[in-house]
Amino acid sequence: MRTAFQTTVIARLFMLFAAALLALSAGAARANNMDTRLVVEAAAAPGETVTIAIAQVPAKGWHGYWSNPGDAGYGMSLDWTLPAGFSAGQPEYPVPQPLVIGSLMNHVYEGPFAVLVPITVPDSATPGETVSIAVEARWLVCTDKICVPEQGRFEAELTIAKGADRPAPDPQFAQWRTALPSPVAEQGRYELVGGKLRMAIPVAKGAGLFEPHLFPVDDGVISYIAPQSFAQDGDWLIVEMDAADGFEPGAPINAVLRMDGDGRGLAVTLASGEVPTGGIPLAGSGDGNVADSLGWLIFAAFLGGIILNVMPCVFPILSLKALSLARANSGGAKVEALAYTAGVMLAVLALGAVLLALRAAGQEVGWAFQLQEPATVVILLVLAAAITANLAGLFEMTLPVGVSGHHGGAFLTGLLAAFAATPCTGPFMAAAMGAALLLPVLDAMVLFGALGLGLAFPFLAIGFVPLLRKGLPKPGKWMVHFRHAMAVPMGLTALALGWLAWRVGGEMLLVLALAATLIVIVLLAFAGRKQRRGGRAMAPALAAIAVALAAGGASAALDRPEPIVEEGALDAQPFSEAALAEARASGKPVFAYFTADWCVTCKVNEAAAIDREATRAAFDKAGVIVLRGDWTRRDPAITRFLQSQGAAGVPLYVWYAPGANGEVLPQILSVDMLGKLASSVASGTQ
Repeated sequence: MRTAFQTTVIARLFMLFAAALLALSAGAARANNMDTRLVVEAAAAPGETVTIAIAQVPAKGWHGYWSNPGDAGYGMSLDWTLPAGFSAGQPEYPVPQPLVIGSLMNHVYEGPFAVLVPITVPDSATPGETVSIAVEARWLVCTDKICVPEQGRFEAELTIAKGADRPAPDPQFAQWRTALPSPVAEQGRYELVGGKLRMAIPVAKGAGLFEPHLFPVDDGVISYIAPQSFAQDGDWLIVEMDAADGFEPGAPINAVLRMDGDGRGLAVTLASGEVPTGGIPLAGSGDGNVADSLGWLIFAAFLGGIILNVMPCVFPILSLKALSLARANSGGAKVEALAYTAGVMLAVLALGAVLLALRAAGQEVGWAFQLQEPATVVILLVLAAAITANLAGLFEMTLPVGVSGHHGGAFLTGLLAAFAATPCTGPFMAAAMGAALLLPVLDAMVLFGALGLGLAFPFLAIGFVPLLRKGLPKPGKWMVHFRHAMAVPMGLTALALGWLAWRVGGEMLLVLALAATLIVIVLLAFAGRKQRRGGRAMAPALAAIAVALAAGGASAALDRPEPIVEEGALDAQPFSEAALAEARASGKPVFAYFTADWCVTCKVNEAAAIDREATRAAFDKAGVIVLRGDWTRRDPAITRFLQSQGAAGVPLYVWYAPGANGEVLPQILSVDMLGKLASSVASGTQ
């Protein structure tokens, strides 16, 4: 009886023989069905490594192949022609997609893709010169009925840079890199049981797995056409499939896990070892019922939005929420609640749509991306100062904090509340937002909508449930004094945003933001003076808005200085995948935490649980290595790591006991949690 391995070999030989005959009959002048070009990312200085892309676009109905093509086909071969001293590294392939043709499983690309190759420039290269990089590439391109071997020689010019003065890198590379699988620092495990290959892959619960598929890097590991089953057991993804004939366990297995239909994936390494049993079954590749998983994520997003109302992240908008509650009991409660909800929903959906659009364009961004931009920080600072002035009585306008009968105030309150309160993630919300970055656009937008509805739900309940409103104080003169008192927390928010402007953009951004704030306050004071005399204040109000927008636009032209390194009680090293791998290889416990200056929850945790002498003493005794990931500014490496842990934003805390996989800690740390973890390692109980 013919084995599956023999069948695969025969199929490949037949396809190659048929392809060769077709190529001969077509003649040498035949045009390629795969449009191919060689692209250099940027200039490179002597001693640096530059990335070069082999970008390919298959003709309609055709597809190319991954490095391991599956049951049929073959991957790309590359023969480089480089100047003396230059060297080419290993090609990096994007996440492939499975394609079943008859009884054969193929690993293919049906749309445009790029293979990225690192080229190392020698120290002896001459700055200012331009060198030629060439490659002879061979590949197979197929339809569901026919295959054609193709080849071509492609050249590109590489400029040797003179120091730091060089052109900006090609923006296409950002998008191409997002198609690469994200490396997983933790090692997985596999075992062979009765011809079945069982694998345990470290994938955080809620990471967003929809029709996943596992691609082994090497041939002869699994039966490609056999079904793959998936189950989630805590932070382990359990995968089971038929092993290839003749497979013997022992050597590590390298594989790529395709996580969803949008091509997000993880690069994993698995060592031989025991694999957990059980777990919650997930939809397998090509199966499909993800309704249960999506339903749970929608509920998690809704519940996360409710909990967000009591998270430290909402402190900056305490004034707005308090005044909204006061208005809810002063008449028109239902309309107020609906207007507030509409503002929240619009803000959350808009943020979600922009986030998805940026990621689709190749930007490696996550939740709260808006506060990583200097323009946003400047505009929020000016707005917070204006709201403080309004609360203090400097001027009267139907702004987000207006206490007049105009329900536009409630709408704008919700709009600003959601914009300012959503940067951090909380319980339940983290899993839902992490999945939203991997889901198809429509499903992701449903999750964003559920989050917004949860955030607005307490105000909806107060607006529509009279019993809840009875617990609120009755309207009266106290509201005027209360409003003035609420200027204090809003003023503190403005001060915090000034500090954040300095942290994000340095002294120049702070000076710009403070100058714009001062001009706006002067204009609003003039508006208030006209109001008290019975005049109209529209002109100074519009001028104030124009100044705020102009300041936000001007912030984009400022040079951003190096990030300011913050010293805490713990001796933390900057996070990188390499630093994490080195720290774990040392055999010591590792604590990796991810924070941002605009994340209030992060700062509360740092003050209460991390930057404490007791924590430092416990860590020193246990020899804990601390890694700190600062996400105040955009950092693609941190974004990728957050995504690999199923998180869309910060805070994120991961504890690595010696020899164990990472344990994701709660987003609200208790005072002694870290000390207890370190003590358990020191005493040998962990």
